[in-house]
Amino acid sequence: MRIIREPHVYLVGRQTTNDAEIDRFLSDHDIDGWSTDTDVAGQKLSEIAGRVCYMSFAKPRPGGNAAYLDRIIGVKHGSVLEHCVWNFIITGVSRSFTHELVRHRAGFGYSQLSQRYVDESTADFVEPDCIANDAALHDIWCGAMENARAAYIKLLDGLDRQFTHIEDKTLRRKMSRQAARSVLPNATETKIFVTANARSLRHFIEMRCNEHAETEIRVVAAKILGILQREAPNLFGDYTFIPLPDGTRAADTPNNKV
Repeated sequence: MRIIREPHVYLVGRQTTNDAEIDRFLSDHDIDGWSTDTDVAGQKLSEIAGRVCYMSFAKPRPGGNAAYLDRIIGVKHGSVLEHCVWNFIITGVSRSFTHELVRHRAGFGYSQLSQRYVDESTADFVEPDCIANDAALHDIWCGAMENARAAYIKLLDGLDRQFTHIEDKTLRRKMSRQAARSVLPNATETKIFVTANARSLRHFIEMRCNEHAETEIRVVAAKILGILQREAPNLFGDYTFIPLPDGTRAADTPNNKV
């Protein structure tokens, strides 16, 4: 049995801009010479979206993209942040984690590993640090995981025999696995593909990279924030990390609820 103690976040997609079409839009509206000083597509698109609201291309405020987005965030004009999007794959997380994650609906899209199609006989399990750090609790936890796995395998065997009358092998496996998974614990490791826009990610970070959030989702939120601060500092640079006694990090910003 493999025990997982650390989640992984992979940034697998980011936007690009169609600069020729941006230039055509500007030309069609007799706007000459507008440009921005960011190469990050999400930051550029957020600035363009904001400027479209007021057609403020001809005489932009000085300071470049960073100053513009700082102003946008400061006045909580959050709708323009919905136009920039990132794609992540998150692994090494438990089903408990994804139950909480998918509560974030607006601005998020999800595709998660299916326990109906994927055989979990060799599933990994995610152990909370507070259990792992106590030998007696760790032994209890490991025993529960082993028992759950053994029950799952025995159920699969019995269900496969129960469904022999079904000719379609894929359907037969799916029916066995969807019933047998009922004994798998929340600690079962899963993988999830997540797409989200900048405004929704800010809300997620403020809700989950927080000392009051559940530990596992706080760790993932901090990892996502770290990635986004490198990717788009003009959109996420106002957050500061705060070390917590358990070794995890919370995040704080003067510009919450944008």
